[in-house]
Amino acid sequence: MSLLIPGETCWRTEHADRVAVLVDTEAYFKALTEALPRARRSILILGWGFDPRTRLEPDGDDGPADHDEVGRVLLRLAEERPELDIRLLIWRAAFPIALSQGGYPQRAAKWFKGTRVKFRLDHMVPLGACHHQKVVVIDDKLAFCGGGDIATDRWDTPGHREVEPRRIMPDQEHHPPRHEVMMMVDGAAAAALGDHFRERWRAGTKDEAMDPPQDAGGDPWPDALPAQFLDTRVSIARTNPAWRKQPCVDEIRRLTLTCIGRAQHTIYLENQYFTSPVVTEALARRLQDPDGPEILLIATGHSPSWFDQMTMDHARGAMVWRLRSADTFGRFRAVFPTTAAGSDIIVHSKSSIFDDRIVRVGSANLNNRSFGFDSEIELAVEAAGPDERRQIAALRDRLVGHFLGHTGDAVAKARADHGGLIAAVDALNREGRLRPIDPSRGTVFQEFIARLHLADPAEATDSWRLHRRRDRLFRQARDIIRGD
Repeated sequence: MSLLIPGETCWRTEHADRVAVLVDTEAYFKALTEALPRARRSILILGWGFDPRTRLEPDGDDGPADHDEVGRVLLRLAEERPELDIRLLIWRAAFPIALSQGGYPQRAAKWFKGTRVKFRLDHMVPLGACHHQKVVVIDDKLAFCGGGDIATDRWDTPGHREVEPRRIMPDQEHHPPRHEVMMMVDGAAAAALGDHFRERWRAGTKDEAMDPPQDAGGDPWPDALPAQFLDTRVSIARTNPAWRKQPCVDEIRRLTLTCIGRAQHTIYLENQYFTSPVVTEALARRLQDPDGPEILLIATGHSPSWFDQMTMDHARGAMVWRLRSADTFGRFRAVFPTTAAGSDIIVHSKSSIFDDRIVRVGSANLNNRSFGFDSEIELAVEAAGPDERRQIAALRDRLVGHFLGHTGDAVAKARADHGGLIAAVDALNREGRLRPIDPSRGTVFQEFIARLHLADPAEATDSWRLHRRRDRLFRQARDIIRGD
């Protein structure tokens, strides 16, 4: 039976002629560089953040130094093609977050004022919540979805080099290495993401409702990027908070628990945050099963901001400790990646692979707020035959290998030689580039924050009621333990 059930574990499933998974932002921005100029009718962008100064080709040689800034690219397209409908709908970031980003995305509005580019900030979420979706749709024919925002501190290559002159920001400072994953789809799957944008635009602005673009021909798919999956079904799953008489949409939460419960051999998780007691208990239950799957979690060693370190890192430590205590059969690893020189790599991707059956790429973290408080969106492909299974396994091996400094083929061989993914990682990790996450306890204040999951509410009704939040999360986790 399929795990992707519209109305339960996803919103819709749609056909795509081609699907590609883009590993790290170099690949994503290169794809945008080629696809954006091919737009004939519309460019639609959803984001948690957006900085028009973001360079799409920081290693390019053609033109002036700022010719590849995404804001200038969009303005050129709008000027050259009056028929092109370019719209950006970006979360109206809270003041402390906007301040940490140099006043963006709010300052981006000045870039597009008086131009044909329609730039709007969306605040239609509960107090304390955010719009976290990251989507780009071109002509309803090509779409990108995943964990990466178009921002100045996102670009990196799969090499995640210690010294990388191209990881440079507008103030000439260099940002740390960062890992992102995006999924690119075409066909009806791309058109469905266009429908999603139009609904967000209608709800988040006072503008008139949008119509789908008319077909003007052309194919925006980048020539240099081959598809990994052909003629397949793609699911779209969402999180939307219960707010203003709208019910909670928790398709991502449902799909996550279903995938964990149905995995047979391997659960591979890449995620920025891991603080959900509900997910933790679902994983702990599988670890205690003698025939359960291996579980490999890859996250950031320490969050880059002091606030996230205080609110998320210590809560994650409790989750990791719980899983290690449940790991009776030695099938769990929680690790963080480093460069060859030992510096942390920021893991910002929100991707998961279950066996060689299903790959998911989106915006949702493995925390409470991504399951019922923030808005989120993700794509998934479920293998329909042996070719797709091989592609999913190869993608997982490539992701694991790039952290270790090895090829995906080397990981596949190590899996075969040593009898599984965990043993393969242990065998290939000779340089120690994947290091264990430290679950040690913090100060009394840090433990207080972690226990109450401050800054990580599960829904709008408990965002300011800490006792209610903790009780609710405890009940959900207890139900999973009982198998309810």
